[in-house]
Amino acid sequence: MSASGGTKAIVAALGANLAIAASKFVAFAFSGSSSMLAEGVHSLADSGNQFLLLIGGKRAQREATPQHPFGYGRERYIYAFLVSIVLFSVGGMFAIYEGIEKIQHPHAVEHWYWPVGVLVFAVLAEGFSFRTAIKEADELRGTLSWAQYIRRAKAPELPVVLLEDFGALIGLVLALGGVGLALLTGDGIWDGIGTVCIGVLLVLIALVLAAETKSLLLGESAGVEEVKKIEAALVDGDSVTRVIHMRTLHLGPEELLIAAKIAVRHDDTAAEIAQAIDAAEARIRASVPIARVIYLEPDIYSEAEAAKGPDREATPGGPAPAAH
Repeated sequence: MSASGGTKAIVAALGANLAIAASKFVAFAFSGSSSMLAEGVHSLADSGNQFLLLIGGKRAQREATPQHPFGYGRERYIYAFLVSIVLFSVGGMFAIYEGIEKIQHPHAVEHWYWPVGVLVFAVLAEGFSFRTAIKEADELRGTLSWAQYIRRAKAPELPVVLLEDFGALIGLVLALGGVGLALLTGDGIWDGIGTVCIGVLLVLIALVLAAETKSLLLGESAGVEEVKKIEAALVDGDSVTRVIHMRTLHLGPEELLIAAKIAVRHDDTAAEIAQAIDAAEARIRASVPIARVIYLEPDIYSEAEAAKGPDREATPGGPAPAAH
């Protein structure tokens, strides 16, 4: 997996979640706290999610085949979408169910030092994981805000880990609040309320992840800055005079497809046009290295035809469309 895949952050999160899950289940066994059970299932679901992200990154590296000529880069998006499903069902819905059960049939929290001690340990471990994810993401997000980075990132792994770790830390605070109020009041219903709050939080995070990965699965264009670089690289002012239309599509986080209709001079020969296309492709790849598949169609520029848009434009009298 590439650096943008956040392998270090995934491994850090996996190690932290496995240790935290084990400690939470032990605390649940001794205390009977439903918040601890919900948090244990949450951490177990997060561990499974990290495994899914690692599997997706590995499978995405497979070579293209005749059946899948553009490769398997989108497998990373598929596995990230599975993460949102697991987080919603195993984490969120289970916590809500368990919390409602505890509210309907409350009982006091026993051996309070177990859940409190484990929650403090979990906050430290999740904080380490979250810090690792933030450090890796900081190298990629540039001047973007965190919300903009999560929305625009083409590699799904780091946004997934960031949201999971953020949700885990908030969930731990909710669990501490539920257990603490149950201990202070002697009423176990607060433990159930804290558990329901954890479930609602996980469901909301899962929905955000699902929306973002769905957009990636449907196919997103290159970012604004990349589009500007591609357009600048296409036009040399001599053989290629302008970009008539262009579309881009991410085949994977580090694989970009570019299809463009470019304007060439009406008196250029076929050999000169072919040379211009080769040169334009070289300029694009030098400017945007993730441009893996490039299709350029030469044409004679017509303002009236260009105004119709790429789906309605006709090219009577112009050069025959050609992919190169």
